[in-house]
Amino acid sequence: PCPYNFIILRLCNIRPMRTSFNQKQQKPTLTGQRFKTRKRDEKERFDPCQFQDSIIQGLNQTGTDLEAVAKFLDASGAKLDYRRYAETLFDILVAGGMLAPGGTLSDEVTSTEVCLFKAQEDMETMQAYAQVFNKLIRRYKYLEKGFEEEIKKLLLFLKGFTESDRTKLAMLTGILLANGNISASILNSLFNENLVKEGVSTCFAVKLFKSWLSEKDIGSVAASLRKVGMDNRLMELFPANKRSCEHFAKYFTDAGLKELSDFVKNQQTIGARKELQKELQQQISQGEPLKDIIAYIREEIKKNNISEQTIIGLIWFSVMSCVEWNKKEELVTEQAIKHLKQYSPLLKPFTSQGISELTLLLKIQEYCYDNIHFMKAFQKIVVLLYKADVLNEESILKWYNEAHVPKGKSIFLVQMKSFVEWLKNAEEGKRCETCFCARSVRL
Repeated sequence: PCPYNFIILRLCNIRPMRTSFNQKQQKPTLTGQRFKTRKRDEKERFDPCQFQDSIIQGLNQTGTDLEAVAKFLDASGAKLDYRRYAETLFDILVAGGMLAPGGTLSDEVTSTEVCLFKAQEDMETMQAYAQVFNKLIRRYKYLEKGFEEEIKKLLLFLKGFTESDRTKLAMLTGILLANGNISASILNSLFNENLVKEGVSTCFAVKLFKSWLSEKDIGSVAASLRKVGMDNRLMELFPANKRSCEHFAKYFTDAGLKELSDFVKNQQTIGARKELQKELQQQISQGEPLKDIIAYIREEIKKNNISEQTIIGLIWFSVMSCVEWNKKEELVTEQAIKHLKQYSPLLKPFTSQGISELTLLLKIQEYCYDNIHFMKAFQKIVVLLYKADVLNEESILKWYNEAHVPKGKSIFLVQMKSFVEWLKNAEEGKRCETCFCARSVRL
């Protein structure tokens, strides 16, 4: 180009366009790119019908021999995708085919007679089926969660099953719970509103617990229920208008499950105790009049049928827990005596029986042992309650001679020795005030 043209372009602040004869012109391209997918990376299409046909064909070939069924299922896991089709697999083993919503079998798909619902309705057969599921899940551990979800689903479908199907499922579920194959949390499904309203839940629960208790004792059943927080929810098997301890007890006792009835009754009592203790602590902390607190306690005793021995323990704990105690041993005793002088009238009405007094002495012993600052306060607390007519001679002597517990007994027995000697040897009405201050004796 002409050098003068270049000067003119520079003066106009325009850069000349450089051209390269070697640069190729770019071709237009479409947006996005297309990649070739390898065959092994392609996802398999979800086809439960094909899986179902394979399982049903194999089950039909085994016949009713459950050992052969277990071996077939074990071998098939290497060829069939159990992880992907777990729900279909369990539907077939329980109902004979895939279940539609509501619990009905579809007429359009094949089914098998080799399943739980077509089996004989007896405990031996149900135990054999439980072994089939147990072996399958032990072999393919990843099926464990899917199996629990299947049981929860089946319980929600109970209305869609026949009475015989429900019975078999209840028996199987009880055995599985006893063997630890499933968690008691599956019982949540029985609290479904429709199942409860129509009485399906209670009927199923009776058969389930009978099966469970035939394998394990009530202690084991109770432990499993507590583990998942079900121990206080069994009352929910009944509609709200029938949800009482009395109704539950009668229903399950009449059904031959008195052990379960007693367990639930005990749980209700424990719940009532916790609520009572919470309310007591609140009333004491707020400084409510003692006569009002006593009236409240008596009402709760009558309403919840709580024994005097239980109540005296709750009162003691509530009285002692509403104070922030001094950390110095020499000061905490003085603080405790002053506090208990104020609340001994609250203890007195609920020690009308010797066993109640003994219960209180044991509670005091345990409390002083568990709270190290109170180790030297034990004797002074007992003497105070003796003077306040809360404890009598017989109970103190019985505690000293035979009824004490091992916690700190060597220390507390030494503390009580002089007072016990005084109780044994002093004549009535001549107890010296310089010793332990005489008081009238209840005979």
